[in-house]
Amino acid sequence: MSREEAKCSPTGAQGPMASTQKPEEGSGEGEAPSKVPRPRLVLFQGVPMVDIFLEGWEEVENFPAHPSDIIIATYPKAGTTWVQEIVDSIMQGGDVKKCLRAPVHSRIPFLEFKYCGQPRTTLQQLLNTPPPRVIKTHLPFQLLPKSFLEQGCKMIYCARNAKDLMVSYFHFDLMNQLQPDPGTWQEYFQRFLEGNVSYGPWHHHVRGWWDQRKCHPILYLFYEDLKEDLKREVVKIARFLEKQISDSALDSIVQHTTFESMKDNPMCNYSSVSTALFDTSVSRFMRKGQVGNWKDHFTVAQDQAFEMDYQCKMKDTDLRFRTEL
Repeated sequence: MSREEAKCSPTGAQGPMASTQKPEEGSGEGEAPSKVPRPRLVLFQGVPMVDIFLEGWEEVENFPAHPSDIIIATYPKAGTTWVQEIVDSIMQGGDVKKCLRAPVHSRIPFLEFKYCGQPRTTLQQLLNTPPPRVIKTHLPFQLLPKSFLEQGCKMIYCARNAKDLMVSYFHFDLMNQLQPDPGTWQEYFQRFLEGNVSYGPWHHHVRGWWDQRKCHPILYLFYEDLKEDLKREVVKIARFLEKQISDSALDSIVQHTTFESMKDNPMCNYSSVSTALFDTSVSRFMRKGQVGNWKDHFTVAQDQAFEMDYQCKMKDTDLRFRTEL
C-alpha cells in the first residue's frame, strides 16, 4: 500500500477498534439488566460492527423480502427517526393520529437489531407483519440482504454531512449502552476519521448508497434538505412511494414531523426505552437536530484535519454535502 493509500485507508487498520467489555445475557426473559455491558466492535466482512448484532447473522442475511417492502436506510444519526415518522405518516394516508399507535421502533422494526443473547424479535415481528412492511436499517449497501434487491424493493436513503453527524453520533454513543464507549471527543474524532466506529467509514456508507441509486429504486435524501424545506421533501417521498395525499394531510404531516414536535412526542423520542440502555441523564436521543452545530465542537485543528481527510476520501465523487444553511 502506498503512503497516499494509507492516508485514505477506510478500514482504520492503524488504530484500535473501540473495544470495552464483552456483552452478557440479560438478567431475565426479555428484560434488560440493571447495568448493560457495552459491546465490542469487530470487523465483519470488512465493516466494523457491534458483536451483539452479528449473533445468528444468517437470519438477517437470508431475510425473505416482499416486493412491497420499503427500506429506510441511513448511517446512524443521519435523520433515521425523522424519515421513519414521515414515511409512516404517508403510509397512514396523512392521519397522524394513527402514528401514535406505538413507538416508532415498534412501528418500523430495526432489521439487524440484536440484544445480548436474546432472540431476534424484530425479524420475527417483520415475518409476522403482512405487507407492505416498512423496515429500518443502518447497513452499508454491500451488507443489505440480497432479497431486497432481487424483489426490487423501494429504498429511501438519508445522508447527513459528516461534521454534524460525527457530533451527534458521539453524544449518542455516550448515552447508548448498546454502542462501544466513545471515549473522549478527541479520541472519538480520530476513530471516526479512521472508520473505527459502528457501521464503518461514513464516506464508504454514503458513497455506496449514492452509487447504487443508478441501478436500484433508491430515493436519496439529504438531512440538510429536510431542514431547509420539510414540505418539499415530504412531497418528494410521497411521490416516490406513489402515495396520494391531500393538501390538508400534507400540512398535518409537516407539522407532525418537525424536529420540535418529534422531540416532545414519546412515540418518536425513544423516552420509553429503558434507562439501562439509553442513559438520558447523559444526553437525550433527540438532542439538537441542527445544521452547523459542529462549529460548537470542532477545534480549528480538528476542522483542518477533517477537511484534509474529507478531500482525500471524497475527491472522486459528485456527491456533495452542506455543512451550514
